[in-house]
Amino acid sequence: ARARHATMAALLCVTVVGLAGCQALREVANLRSVEFAIDRVAEPQLAGIDLRRVDSYRDLSASDVLRLTRAAATGEMPLSFTILVDAENPADNDVAARLVTMDWTLLLNETETIRGRFDSTVRLEPGTPTTVPIPIELDLVRFFGDNARDLIDLALAVAGQGDPQTVT
Repeated sequence: ARARHATMAALLCVTVVGLAGCQALREVANLRSVEFAIDRVAEPQLAGIDLRRVDSYRDLSASDVLRLTRAAATGEMPLSFTILVDAENPADNDVAARLVTMDWTLLLNETETIRGRFDSTVRLEPGTPTTVPIPIELDLVRFFGDNARDLIDLALAVAGQGDPQTVT
């Protein structure tokens, strides 16, 4: 009787683990129907300057311009920001979707810049939009030359100020 109970308990555990595994596989497979779209850029910084307080080149203080010119002169113009990606699992899906990893490539003005991998698990409930934050860091000089003014204008446009730029 004890051996039979132990066998039944082991079988029950395997069944529960199997069902949980099947659920996880369904959630990952359900990712095919999720729609992703870039919502906005958050927390933009150029060479350590918070771009949320800057609407145009004219808004930069003398020390900001000096810092940016010095950065360009050294051959580096570090831009960091977070791309907020909206992920929407359609309401008519009967199972949540699970994002476990995502490779990405950043294009600015149709120029491929950097690639990365998002390695966090995000559960996407049906009918509930979810924001997925993707932290980005790149050196603008590497991809767009060393003209400080042009790089500042590009960074401001990526941050949502100035002339629109394409972020893909």
